[in-house]
Amino acid sequence: MHNYFHSALALSLMIINCVPLDAESSQTGSRQNPLLYGFNETVNFADLQEGDILAATDVVLAESATILEKVLSVPNGSRTFDNTILPLDNLYNVTGKVDNPAGLMSEVHTSAAIRDEADSSMILFSKFMNDLSVNEDLYNAIVAFSETDEGKNLTGVKKRYLDDEIRSFERQGIALPKEKREELTTIKNNLTQLLIEFGKNISEYADTLIVTEKQMEGTPDSYKESMFDSNAGVYKIDISYPSRRIFMNYSESEETRRALSEKFLNRAADENVELIPKFLAERQKMADMLGYDSYAAYVLEDRMPKTPETVWAFEEELKNALKEKSDLELAELLEFKTKDEGVKASEIEYWELNYLENVRAEEKYQVDEEEVKQYFELQTVLKGLFQITQQVFGLKYKPVENPSVWHPEVLMYKMYDSDSGDLIGHFYLDLHPRANKYSHAAMFTMVKGKRFGDEYQLPIASLVTNFPKPTGDTPSLLSHDEAETFFHEFGHLIHGLVTTADYYIYSGTGVDRDFVEAPSQIMENWVWNKKTLRLFAKHYETSVTIPDDLLDRMLAAKNKSSGSNYAFQVFLGTIDMTLHDGKWDPQNESVVDVAQRLHQDILNWNETPGTARIASFGHLAGYATGYYGYAWSEVLAQDMFSVFKEEGVLNPETGRRFRETVLAPGGSKDPMDLVREFLGREPNNEAFMKSLGL
Repeated sequence: MHNYFHSALALSLMIINCVPLDAESSQTGSRQNPLLYGFNETVNFADLQEGDILAATDVVLAESATILEKVLSVPNGSRTFDNTILPLDNLYNVTGKVDNPAGLMSEVHTSAAIRDEADSSMILFSKFMNDLSVNEDLYNAIVAFSETDEGKNLTGVKKRYLDDEIRSFERQGIALPKEKREELTTIKNNLTQLLIEFGKNISEYADTLIVTEKQMEGTPDSYKESMFDSNAGVYKIDISYPSRRIFMNYSESEETRRALSEKFLNRAADENVELIPKFLAERQKMADMLGYDSYAAYVLEDRMPKTPETVWAFEEELKNALKEKSDLELAELLEFKTKDEGVKASEIEYWELNYLENVRAEEKYQVDEEEVKQYFELQTVLKGLFQITQQVFGLKYKPVENPSVWHPEVLMYKMYDSDSGDLIGHFYLDLHPRANKYSHAAMFTMVKGKRFGDEYQLPIASLVTNFPKPTGDTPSLLSHDEAETFFHEFGHLIHGLVTTADYYIYSGTGVDRDFVEAPSQIMENWVWNKKTLRLFAKHYETSVTIPDDLLDRMLAAKNKSSGSNYAFQVFLGTIDMTLHDGKWDPQNESVVDVAQRLHQDILNWNETPGTARIASFGHLAGYATGYYGYAWSEVLAQDMFSVFKEEGVLNPETGRRFRETVLAPGGSKDPMDLVREFLGREPNNEAFMKSLGL
C-alpha cells in the first residue's frame, strides 16, 4: 500500500475512475450530496451542508472496501497488473475524491461545524489507510503478482509502482507480528488526531493588539485607515500577515512592535507546546517498532538524501556558506540602529528586525516598500502572472462565471492547452484573509489527474492565500514579497494541473517531498526579472510601467538579507532534524528550549523573550524531517532556471520542454532523472549560490 495518504494528510495541515456511484447513495434527501460528484465534474461547494462530508465519507469508504474485497478475491495464479495494482490506484482515487476537498474545507470553510466535520472525515480516511498499510492479505496479493511472469518483467512506471507498493508495505511494518502491526496502527491513528489538533490550533488562533494614534506613527496613512475601528475609536492590529507585516516594518513604537511580536510568536503556544512532544513521541515509537534509530532515519531512507547524516552535512555546509554574509548584514543593521538611537548598538531584537531592514532598504537602496506596492496591485499582478505562465508554458485560462464556491470572494478558472485547445483542469483562487481561514499561502489538491483508458480525469486544485483586501478607494496592493509568494504558489498549482501521469499516486505534485518545492521555487525568478516585471508592474493609479531606476534599486537590494533569510531556513530545518533525529533529551529539555538553543547557535538576532515560535511551526506536522527540502529543492530550481536565463525567460519552447519534461510526469520518474533530462547534464549548486549573492 503506497503511503500516499499519510503524506497527503500531513501536507494538508500546507500541496478519480471515478468508479460510478450508486444513484440512491449519492442523494441526501431530495438533494444531491455535493461531494459525491461524477467523473470530470466539479464540486457544488455552495450547496455543501453540515452532514454532507461525513455522509460522502461513508459512501466512498464503503466503495473502497468493495474494491479491496475484489482485489483479494482474485486467485493468486490469475493475478495481473490490471486486477491487482490498478484497482489499488483506483481505490486511492476514490477516497481522494472526498478526502482532498474535505482537507480544503477544514482550512477555509466559514462554518465551524463543517470544519470540524472535515477534521473528523480526515481521521476516518487516515484510519482506513492506516489499516490498509498493514493489511497482510493485500500485501500477499501484491507479492504474489510480483512473482508472476508479468510481475517479473514489468518496466517503466509499472515497475516503479509495484516496487513502491512493496517497499511501502515493508516500511509500514508488514513484517511485524500481528499484535505489533495492530499496535503500530494505533500509533498512526493517535498521530493523525494529534496532527489535526496541532494544525487546527494554529489556523483557528486569533489575537489583536489595541493601538493608539501615537503608536501608529510611521505607518502609511492607508494602513491607518484600514486598521481604525471607528466604533471603539482605536486601532486594532490582528496577527494576520497583511496587518502584522506593515506594522512591524513601519511603526516607530519599539514597545508596541515588541507587544505585537509577542502575540504573533505565542500563537497556539498554550496547546501546541504540549502537543509537539506527544506527536514526536508517537513518531519515535513508530521508528523504534520498525527498527530505525530515529524517525528521521526512517523517513529519509525513502528520500533523495537517504540518511540523516546527509541532511546534517547539507545544513552545516549551508550554514557555513551563509555565515560571512549574514554577519555582514547584521553589522549593517547595527549601524542603522546606532544611527537611529544615537548610542552604540551591539544586538538586534526580533521586533527590531523588520523595522531596521526597512530603514536600510530606504536609506541604502532607496527602496520604499510603499512606493513599490503602488506597482503591484493584486489584479495587475494576477494578470501578469496569467500572461507569463500562459505564454511560457503553453496554457490558456478562462474564468468560470458564477462558480459554486465556499465563499463569495473565491474565483474559479478553467485551464486549457493553448495549442490543442483541450481542457486541462480547473482551479480556484481564495485570495484574502478572513476569520478561521488557513493563515499562510498554499496550494491544495482537490482532484488528481489519472488515466482511465481513453479518458483522462482532469485535475482540480485551489490556491489559498492571504493578500490584503481593498480598503476604501485603495485596491489590494501587494508587497514585492507577496507578489513573489503568488508566483511561488501558482507554480505548485501548474505542477498539479499540467500532469499527464497515468496513475493517481504519481500525478501532479505526487513527487518526492524534497523535490516538490522546486517547480514552485523556479517561478519566483519571474518576479525578479526586468523583462517580465515590465509586463505587469504598473502604477495602480496612472498605469505607468515601473521605472527602470526603481527596478535597478530593487534588484540591487534583492540579496540585502539573503544571508539572514537563508540562515533562518537552516534554523528551521535544524529544529526539524534535531527533534526527529533524537538530538535532544525530552526529559531535561523542552521543545522551546531546543528552539532557543538552536537559535543562539545559528541566528545572530535575538528571539523575543517569553515566546514560543515553535508552537506555530506548522511544518513540523506536514514536513516532518523534510524542512531541509526547501533549500535542497531550491538548488535544483535555480539550476533549472539557468536554462531559461540562457534561452529566454519568456521562451515558449523552453517553457513547453520544462512543462513536459519536469512537470507533466509528476512522480512517474525519479526527480533527479527529470532534472538531468531538462538540464542535459548533472545538476550543480552554482546558480543557487549566485542567486543568494554568494
